[in-house]
Amino acid sequence: MIGRLNHVAIAVPDLAAASEQYRAMLGAEVGPPEDVVEHGVTVVFITLLNTKIELLHPLGEASPIAAFLARQPAGGIHHICYEVDDIVAARDHLAASGARILGDGSPKIGAHGKPVLFLHPKDFTGTLIELEEA
Repeated sequence: MIGRLNHVAIAVPDLAAASEQYRAMLGAEVGPPEDVVEHGVTVVFITLLNTKIELLHPLGEASPIAAFLARQPAGGIHHICYEVDDIVAARDHLAASGARILGDGSPKIGAHGKPVLFLHPKDFTGTLIELEEA
């Protein structure tokens, strides 16, 4: 069921500074900022040879990233995203196996324009997991 690693998401307190750090210090290919209103975030994707890094910044005070940064002001890894072929089949399999799907369990459209779901971190050794339909 689990496919390739799509991205590692890092919450950052200053999106422009973090983007520039990846561009200038690491020589990375850094995309433009994109607001993802449904998820309450502004994202910047950094393209690597084998995956992506997603820099996350709050889009408004109600953003879940704002709450994350309130607990961890310097930022840090927020979640990892794996690809799946069929997100509904993956959701049903995981729920039947006892995993908790966050939200109402319905896939939402993510930053790549594809359906995504999040899995409760307590069910995956403290790691928030995002699934994205490939």
